[in-house]
Amino acid sequence: MTAHRFVALRGPARTVFAGVSAAHAAGDVPLVVDERASAAQWDTVRAVVDGTRPHPDAVWATLTSGSSGAPRIVQRTAASWAASFPAIADLLDAGPGDAVALPAPPASSLTLFSLAHALDGAGPRPLLPHGHVLTAEDAASATAFHGTPHALRALLEAGAPRRLRTALVGGSHLDPRLRRQAEESGIRVAAYYGAAELSYVAIDTGDGLRAFPGVELDVRDGELWVRSPYTALGYAAASDGPEPLRRDGDWATVGDRAELTDGRLRLLGRADDAILSASATIVPEEVESVLRAIPGVRDAVVFALPRGRVGALVAAVIEPSADGMPDLAQLRRTADERLAPAHRPRRWFVADLPRTASGKAARAETARRATAGEVDRIG
Repeated sequence: MTAHRFVALRGPARTVFAGVSAAHAAGDVPLVVDERASAAQWDTVRAVVDGTRPHPDAVWATLTSGSSGAPRIVQRTAASWAASFPAIADLLDAGPGDAVALPAPPASSLTLFSLAHALDGAGPRPLLPHGHVLTAEDAASATAFHGTPHALRALLEAGAPRRLRTALVGGSHLDPRLRRQAEESGIRVAAYYGAAELSYVAIDTGDGLRAFPGVELDVRDGELWVRSPYTALGYAAASDGPEPLRRDGDWATVGDRAELTDGRLRLLGRADDAILSASATIVPEEVESVLRAIPGVRDAVVFALPRGRVGALVAAVIEPSADGMPDLAQLRRTADERLAPAHRPRRWFVADLPRTASGKAARAETARRATAGEVDRIG
Protein backbone atom coordinates (compact mmCIF):
# COMPACT_ATOMS: atom_id res chain seq x y z
CA MET A 1 0.00 0.00 0.00
CA THR A 2 1.41 3.40 -0.96
CA ALA A 3 0.42 6.15 1.45
CA HIS A 4 -0.07 9.60 0.01
CA ARG A 5 -0.23 11.91 3.03
CA PHE A 6 0.21 12.19 6.77
CA VAL A 7 -2.92 12.53 8.90
CA ALA A 8 -2.24 14.21 12.26
CA LEU A 9 -4.52 13.01 15.07
CA ARG A 10 -4.99 14.13 18.65
CA GLY A 11 -7.60 13.41 21.28
CA PRO A 12 -8.93 10.71 23.63
CA ALA A 13 -7.47 7.27 22.99
CA ARG A 14 -10.67 5.61 21.79
CA THR A 15 -11.45 8.45 19.39
CA VAL A 16 -7.91 8.42 18.06
CA PHE A 17 -8.07 4.66 17.47
CA ALA A 18 -11.02 5.23 15.16
CA GLY A 19 -9.02 7.91 13.34
CA VAL A 20 -6.01 5.62 13.05
CA SER A 21 -8.19 2.87 11.57
CA ALA A 22 -9.78 5.26 9.06
CA ALA A 23 -6.46 6.77 7.95
CA HIS A 24 -4.87 3.34 7.60
CA ALA A 25 -7.83 2.03 5.57
CA ALA A 26 -7.56 5.05 3.26
CA GLY A 27 -3.87 4.40 2.59
CA ASP A 28 -2.73 7.44 4.56
CA VAL A 29 -0.12 7.53 7.32
CA PRO A 30 -1.65 8.27 10.74
CA LEU A 31 0.53 10.36 13.05
CA VAL A 32 -0.77 10.57 16.61
CA VAL A 33 0.17 13.52 18.81
CA ASP A 34 -0.12 13.32 22.59
CA GLU A 35 -3.32 15.09 23.58
CA ARG A 36 -1.39 16.78 26.40
CA ALA A 37 0.87 18.52 23.87
CA SER A 38 0.83 22.29 23.95
CA ALA A 39 -0.73 24.35 21.19
CA ALA A 40 2.76 25.28 20.01
CA GLN A 41 3.82 21.62 19.82
CA TRP A 42 0.66 20.71 17.92
CA ASP A 43 1.25 23.58 15.49
CA THR A 44 4.84 22.42 14.94
CA VAL A 45 3.74 18.89 14.06
CA ARG A 46 0.95 20.19 11.82
CA ALA A 47 3.41 22.41 9.96
CA VAL A 48 5.68 19.40 9.26
CA VAL A 49 2.70 17.26 8.24
CA ASP A 50 1.34 19.93 5.91
CA GLY A 51 4.71 20.52 4.27
CA THR A 52 6.01 16.95 4.00
CA ARG A 53 5.02 13.95 1.92
CA PRO A 54 5.57 10.49 3.42
CA HIS A 55 8.10 8.10 2.02
CA PRO A 56 6.35 6.08 -0.75
CA ASP A 57 6.67 2.88 1.32
CA ALA A 58 5.61 4.42 4.64
CA VAL A 59 2.46 3.03 6.28
CA TRP A 60 3.07 3.97 9.93
CA ALA A 61 4.68 6.95 11.61
CA THR A 62 5.44 7.70 15.23
CA LEU A 63 6.87 10.59 17.17
CA THR A 64 9.99 9.73 19.13
CA SER A 65 9.38 9.96 22.85
CA GLY A 66 11.25 13.18 23.44
CA SER A 67 12.69 11.74 26.68
CA SER A 68 16.04 13.35 25.86
CA GLY A 69 14.99 16.25 23.66
CA ALA A 70 12.75 17.34 20.78
CA PRO A 71 10.60 14.64 19.13
CA ARG A 72 11.11 13.50 15.53
CA ILE A 73 8.70 11.83 13.10
CA VAL A 74 9.80 8.25 12.39
CA GLN A 75 8.43 6.52 9.27
CA ARG A 76 8.20 2.78 8.78
CA THR A 77 6.82 0.18 6.37
CA ALA A 78 3.97 -2.18 7.22
CA ALA A 79 6.40 -5.12 7.12
CA SER A 80 8.76 -3.56 9.66
CA TRP A 81 6.11 -4.12 12.32
CA ALA A 82 4.22 -7.06 10.83
CA ALA A 83 7.37 -9.18 10.74
CA SER A 84 7.44 -9.14 14.54
CA PHE A 85 3.73 -9.90 15.09
CA PRO A 86 4.22 -13.70 15.46
CA ALA A 87 6.97 -13.29 18.09
CA ILE A 88 4.89 -10.75 20.02
CA ALA A 89 1.83 -13.02 19.89
CA ASP A 90 3.94 -15.80 21.42
CA LEU A 91 5.29 -13.52 24.16
CA LEU A 92 1.80 -12.25 24.99
CA ASP A 93 0.25 -15.69 24.57
CA ALA A 94 -2.57 -13.76 22.92
CA GLY A 95 -4.47 -13.73 19.63
CA PRO A 96 -7.63 -12.14 18.21
CA GLY A 97 -9.76 -13.79 20.89
CA ASP A 98 -7.81 -12.07 23.68
CA ALA A 99 -7.65 -8.48 24.93
CA VAL A 100 -4.54 -6.41 25.65
CA ALA A 101 -4.50 -3.54 28.15
CA LEU A 102 -2.79 -0.48 26.63
CA PRO A 103 -2.21 2.20 29.29
CA ALA A 104 0.02 4.46 27.17
CA PRO A 105 -1.72 6.87 24.79
CA PRO A 106 -1.73 6.11 21.04
CA ALA A 107 1.00 8.74 20.58
CA SER A 108 3.33 6.14 22.09
CA SER A 109 4.90 3.69 19.66
CA LEU A 110 4.15 0.92 22.20
CA THR A 111 0.42 1.47 21.84
CA LEU A 112 0.40 2.29 18.12
CA PHE A 113 2.24 -0.99 17.47
CA SER A 114 -0.50 -2.88 19.32
CA LEU A 115 -3.19 -1.03 17.35
CA ALA A 116 -1.41 -2.02 14.12
CA HIS A 117 -1.27 -5.62 15.36
CA ALA A 118 -5.04 -5.60 15.99
CA LEU A 119 -5.82 -3.99 12.63
CA ASP A 120 -3.77 -6.73 10.97
CA GLY A 121 -6.33 -9.19 12.31
CA ALA A 122 -3.81 -11.30 14.22
CA GLY A 123 -3.43 -9.31 17.40
CA PRO A 124 -5.50 -9.11 20.58
CA ARG A 125 -8.31 -6.59 20.96
CA PRO A 126 -7.03 -3.24 22.31
CA LEU A 127 -8.32 -2.07 25.69
CA LEU A 128 -7.89 1.71 25.79
CA PRO A 129 -8.75 4.15 28.58
CA HIS A 130 -12.14 5.85 28.58
CA GLY A 131 -10.44 8.91 30.06
CA HIS A 132 -6.81 9.96 30.36
CA VAL A 133 -5.69 7.01 32.49
CA LEU A 134 -6.37 3.30 32.05
CA THR A 135 -8.41 2.22 35.06
CA ALA A 136 -8.88 -1.24 36.55
CA GLU A 137 -12.40 -1.17 35.10
CA ASP A 138 -11.04 -0.37 31.61
CA ALA A 139 -8.64 -3.33 31.86
CA ALA A 140 -11.02 -5.76 33.55
CA SER A 141 -11.19 -8.17 30.60
CA ALA A 142 -7.46 -8.03 29.75
CA THR A 143 -5.55 -11.27 29.31
CA ALA A 144 -2.37 -9.39 28.32
CA PHE A 145 -0.66 -6.07 29.04
CA HIS A 146 1.67 -3.95 26.90
CA GLY A 147 3.15 -0.84 28.46
CA THR A 148 5.90 0.65 30.58
CA PRO A 149 7.09 -0.48 34.03
CA HIS A 150 5.48 2.65 35.49
CA ALA A 151 2.10 1.65 34.06
CA LEU A 152 2.44 -1.99 35.12
CA ARG A 153 3.17 -0.90 38.69
CA ALA A 154 0.08 1.32 38.68
CA LEU A 155 -2.08 -1.53 37.38
CA LEU A 156 -0.81 -3.94 40.04
CA GLU A 157 -1.34 -1.38 42.78
CA ALA A 158 -4.94 -0.93 41.59
CA GLY A 159 -5.46 -4.70 41.53
CA ALA A 160 -4.42 -6.83 38.57
CA PRO A 161 -7.28 -7.94 36.28
CA ARG A 162 -8.38 -11.45 37.20
CA ARG A 163 -7.69 -12.89 33.73
CA LEU A 164 -4.34 -11.15 33.16
CA ARG A 165 -1.64 -13.75 32.47
CA THR A 166 1.14 -11.98 30.50
CA ALA A 167 2.84 -8.58 30.46
CA LEU A 168 5.09 -7.18 27.73
CA VAL A 169 7.05 -4.32 29.28
CA GLY A 170 9.23 -1.78 27.50
CA GLY A 171 10.15 1.87 27.40
CA SER A 172 12.45 1.92 30.43
CA HIS A 173 14.22 -0.17 33.05
CA LEU A 174 12.17 -2.92 34.71
CA ASP A 175 12.87 -3.12 38.44
CA PRO A 176 13.41 -6.79 39.47
CA ARG A 177 11.11 -6.17 42.44
CA LEU A 178 8.31 -5.20 40.05
CA ARG A 179 8.91 -8.36 37.98
CA ARG A 180 8.66 -10.47 41.14
CA GLN A 181 5.50 -8.67 42.21
CA ALA A 182 3.87 -9.38 38.85
CA GLU A 183 4.97 -13.01 38.81
CA GLU A 184 3.65 -13.51 42.35
CA SER A 185 0.29 -12.37 40.94
CA GLY A 186 0.49 -15.10 38.30
CA ILE A 187 1.61 -12.80 35.46
CA ARG A 188 4.43 -13.94 33.16
CA VAL A 189 6.63 -10.94 32.31
CA ALA A 190 8.74 -10.28 29.22
CA ALA A 191 10.74 -7.05 29.25
CA TYR A 192 12.28 -5.66 26.10
CA TYR A 193 14.64 -3.00 24.88
CA GLY A 194 13.76 -1.15 21.72
CA ALA A 195 13.63 2.26 20.10
CA ALA A 196 11.14 4.05 17.89
CA GLU A 197 13.62 3.81 15.02
CA LEU A 198 14.63 0.16 15.61
CA SER A 199 11.46 -1.36 17.10
CA TYR A 200 12.22 -4.53 19.10
CA VAL A 201 15.93 -5.17 19.70
CA ALA A 202 16.32 -7.45 22.73
CA ILE A 203 14.03 -9.40 25.05
CA ASP A 204 14.37 -10.53 28.67
CA THR A 205 12.07 -13.31 29.87
CA GLY A 206 13.89 -13.60 33.18
CA ASP A 207 17.51 -14.43 32.42
CA GLY A 208 18.78 -11.18 30.89
CA LEU A 209 18.42 -9.32 27.61
CA ARG A 210 19.08 -11.38 24.50
CA ALA A 211 18.57 -10.57 20.83
CA PHE A 212 14.91 -10.40 19.83
CA PRO A 213 13.95 -13.10 17.28
CA GLY A 214 15.27 -12.09 13.86
CA VAL A 215 17.70 -9.47 15.24
CA GLU A 216 21.51 -9.58 15.20
CA LEU A 217 23.50 -7.53 17.72
CA ASP A 218 27.00 -6.08 17.53
CA VAL A 219 28.83 -3.69 19.86
CA ARG A 220 31.38 -1.47 18.14
CA ASP A 221 33.56 0.75 20.31
CA GLY A 222 30.95 0.53 23.04
CA GLU A 223 28.03 1.44 20.74
CA LEU A 224 25.19 -0.97 19.97
CA TRP A 225 24.46 -1.78 16.32
CA VAL A 226 21.63 -4.01 15.09
CA ARG A 227 20.80 -5.82 11.87
CA SER A 228 17.05 -6.25 11.84
CA PRO A 229 13.97 -6.53 9.62
CA TYR A 230 12.17 -4.17 12.01
CA THR A 231 14.23 -1.00 11.42
CA ALA A 232 12.33 2.11 10.33
CA LEU A 233 12.72 3.87 7.00
CA GLY A 234 14.01 7.03 8.67
CA TYR A 235 12.73 10.47 9.58
CA ALA A 236 10.02 12.41 7.79
CA ALA A 237 11.92 15.67 7.52
CA ALA A 238 15.36 17.06 8.19
CA SER A 239 15.83 18.32 11.75
CA ASP A 240 18.36 20.52 13.48
CA GLY A 241 21.47 18.73 14.71
CA PRO A 242 22.57 15.12 14.23
CA GLU A 243 19.86 12.49 13.91
CA PRO A 244 20.04 9.46 16.22
CA LEU A 245 19.44 6.84 13.51
CA ARG A 246 22.63 6.04 11.60
CA ARG A 247 23.27 3.23 9.11
CA ASP A 248 26.17 1.15 7.91
CA GLY A 249 24.84 -1.06 5.15
CA ASP A 250 22.28 -3.41 6.73
CA TRP A 251 23.28 -2.34 10.23
CA ALA A 252 21.78 0.56 12.19
CA THR A 253 22.29 2.34 15.52
CA VAL A 254 20.63 5.09 17.55
CA GLY A 255 23.74 5.69 19.65
CA ASP A 256 22.99 3.53 22.68
CA ARG A 257 26.04 2.38 24.63
CA ALA A 258 26.11 -1.28 25.57
CA GLU A 259 28.08 -4.35 26.47
CA LEU A 260 27.49 -7.79 24.92
CA THR A 261 28.75 -10.81 26.88
CA ASP A 262 27.90 -14.41 26.00
CA GLY A 263 24.84 -13.24 24.09
CA ARG A 264 23.50 -11.10 26.95
CA LEU A 265 23.07 -7.38 26.39
CA ARG A 266 23.77 -4.77 29.06
CA LEU A 267 22.62 -1.25 28.24
CA LEU A 268 24.58 1.79 29.36
CA GLY A 269 22.43 4.64 28.03
CA ARG A 270 22.90 7.05 25.15
CA ALA A 271 26.38 8.30 24.44
CA ASP A 272 25.14 11.90 24.43
CA ASP A 273 23.74 11.43 27.98
CA ALA A 274 27.20 10.73 29.41
CA ILE A 275 28.35 13.13 32.15
CA LEU A 276 31.90 14.48 31.96
CA SER A 277 33.09 15.33 35.47
CA ALA A 278 36.77 16.19 35.97
CA SER A 279 38.59 13.22 34.35
CA ALA A 280 35.70 10.75 34.65
CA THR A 281 32.92 9.80 32.25
CA ILE A 282 29.72 8.79 34.04
CA VAL A 283 26.91 6.83 32.38
CA PRO A 284 23.63 7.90 34.05
CA GLU A 285 21.97 4.49 33.65
CA GLU A 286 24.69 2.84 35.77
CA VAL A 287 24.05 5.26 38.64
CA GLU A 288 20.26 5.08 38.22
CA SER A 289 20.26 1.28 38.48
CA VAL A 290 21.97 1.54 41.89
CA LEU A 291 19.53 4.18 43.12
CA ARG A 292 16.44 2.26 41.94
CA ALA A 293 17.50 -0.70 44.09
CA ILE A 294 17.17 1.37 47.29
CA PRO A 295 13.94 0.62 49.19
CA GLY A 296 11.58 3.56 48.88
CA VAL A 297 12.89 4.67 45.45
CA ARG A 298 10.31 4.22 42.71
CA ASP A 299 12.48 5.72 39.96
CA ALA A 300 15.48 7.98 39.49
CA VAL A 301 16.98 10.26 36.86
CA VAL A 302 20.66 11.20 36.92
CA PHE A 303 21.93 14.21 34.99
CA ALA A 304 24.77 16.73 34.80
CA LEU A 305 24.83 20.03 36.69
CA PRO A 306 27.44 22.28 34.99
CA ARG A 307 30.15 23.30 37.44
CA GLY A 308 33.03 25.34 36.02
CA ARG A 309 36.46 23.73 36.01
CA VAL A 310 35.30 20.20 36.92
CA GLY A 311 32.90 20.18 33.96
CA ALA A 312 29.81 18.94 35.81
CA LEU A 313 28.50 17.53 39.05
CA VAL A 314 26.42 14.36 39.11
CA ALA A 315 22.88 15.16 40.25
CA ALA A 316 19.95 12.83 40.95
CA VAL A 317 16.19 13.35 41.08
CA ILE A 318 14.52 10.69 43.20
CA GLU A 319 10.88 9.71 42.76
CA PRO A 320 9.68 8.19 46.05
CA SER A 321 7.63 5.03 46.16
CA ALA A 322 4.21 4.76 47.75
CA ASP A 323 5.90 3.31 50.84
CA GLY A 324 7.79 6.50 51.58
CA MET A 325 11.01 8.27 50.73
CA PRO A 326 14.40 7.04 52.00
CA ASP A 327 16.27 9.74 53.90
CA LEU A 328 19.27 11.56 52.49
CA ALA A 329 21.68 9.67 54.75
CA GLN A 330 20.52 6.33 53.32
CA LEU A 331 20.79 7.59 49.74
CA ARG A 332 24.33 8.83 50.34
CA ARG A 333 25.35 5.70 52.23
CA THR A 334 24.24 3.44 49.38
CA ALA A 335 25.95 5.66 46.81
CA ASP A 336 29.17 5.60 48.85
CA GLU A 337 29.04 1.81 49.18
CA ARG A 338 28.20 0.94 45.58
CA LEU A 339 29.52 3.74 43.38
CA ALA A 340 32.97 5.04 42.56
CA PRO A 341 33.60 8.53 43.99
CA ALA A 342 33.15 10.34 40.67
CA HIS A 343 29.82 8.56 40.08
CA ARG A 344 28.21 9.53 43.38
CA PRO A 345 25.51 12.22 43.13
CA ARG A 346 26.60 15.51 44.72
CA ARG A 347 23.19 17.15 44.47
CA TRP A 348 19.94 15.39 45.41
CA PHE A 349 16.38 16.33 44.50
CA VAL A 350 13.01 14.71 45.12
CA ALA A 351 9.99 14.95 42.81
CA ASP A 352 7.42 13.03 40.82
CA LEU A 353 9.20 12.58 37.50
CA PRO A 354 7.69 14.11 34.37
CA ARG A 355 7.00 11.42 31.82
CA THR A 356 6.67 11.05 28.08
CA ALA A 357 3.51 9.82 26.38
CA SER A 358 4.66 6.22 26.83
CA GLY A 359 5.42 6.63 30.53
CA LYS A 360 9.21 6.90 30.35
CA ALA A 361 10.89 9.42 32.62
CA ALA A 362 11.50 12.57 30.55
CA ARG A 363 15.20 13.08 31.17
CA ALA A 364 15.63 16.51 29.56
CA GLU A 365 12.56 17.98 31.28
CA THR A 366 13.59 16.48 34.65
CA ALA A 367 17.01 18.13 34.39
CA ARG A 368 15.45 21.45 33.35
CA ARG A 369 13.09 21.48 36.33
CA ALA A 370 15.83 20.66 38.79
CA THR A 371 18.21 23.23 37.32
CA ALA A 372 15.47 25.88 37.35
CA GLY A 373 14.65 25.26 41.00
CA GLU A 374 11.21 23.84 40.27
CA VAL A 375 11.72 20.71 42.39
CA ASP A 376 12.75 20.25 46.01
CA ARG A 377 16.45 19.92 46.72
CA ILE A 378 17.22 17.67 49.70
CA GLY A 379 21.01 17.72 49.61
